[in-house]
Amino acid sequence: MEFLRKPVIALLAGVLACGLLAWFVAGSRAPLLADRLAAQAPAAIAQAGGGGQVEAHFVSPSGSPSRHPLLTGGEPLDESTRAAVAQAVAAIPGVGGVRWSDGDMVGEQHFSPLHCQEDVQALLRARTIRFEEGSATIEAASRALVDEVAAALRPCRGAVTEITGHTDASGPEESNVALSTQRAEAVRAALVRRGIDPAGLLAHGEGSAHPVEGLDPGDPANRRIEFAVVYTQPLVPTPVDTPAPR
Repeated sequence: MEFLRKPVIALLAGVLACGLLAWFVAGSRAPLLADRLAAQAPAAIAQAGGGGQVEAHFVSPSGSPSRHPLLTGGEPLDESTRAAVAQAVAAIPGVGGVRWSDGDMVGEQHFSPLHCQEDVQALLRARTIRFEEGSATIEAASRALVDEVAAALRPCRGAVTEITGHTDASGPEESNVALSTQRAEAVRAALVRRGIDPAGLLAHGEGSAHPVEGLDPGDPANRRIEFAVVYTQPLVPTPVDTPAPR
């Protein structure tokens, strides 16, 4: 049995090394991105009419660098100017959801659904939504990941997101297409149960037609769910979407 253990140990070591490398790279890039966004924000704020009054803080509630800025100040500004400031900051490439802070009240205003796609893709680079073997039932261990995907999609009102199921090349392709479609629809249903608007979610399956680049078509790693924002619909702002009043 010793000869069986060594490949397994080597494989586990490789997976751990890749995970640590991904964590290190992501962690090292976060402060650089936050600093770059913070450097661009004052000019955008000034152009929108909030210069000298509004500041953008690219820091999460826990104090770590974030691309989701918190806007402070600007109390004398009217609501249209505040909206213009939020839009200007949100338009900076790389910025996520924009939050206004007014005392204890925090309102959110989001303008770039593509950022939500990036957030979902970041979640799925590290983990995979898994299903029970040969079925479209989401494994219990993946439900927390579906929760996180729903949280990432929730700010994207007005975006239509396509959920695509993929399989490896094992088995008849007709069955692969059917199974991948069922799995995509299962994820869609799970997201709807978590409050995502069904009108903004499309689901279909590709079978084994599009393996991951660099992988053999029969590799089990091709069994996956992908998300993509296919188009956006303009929204009429409502009190829920508008930054909280002072």
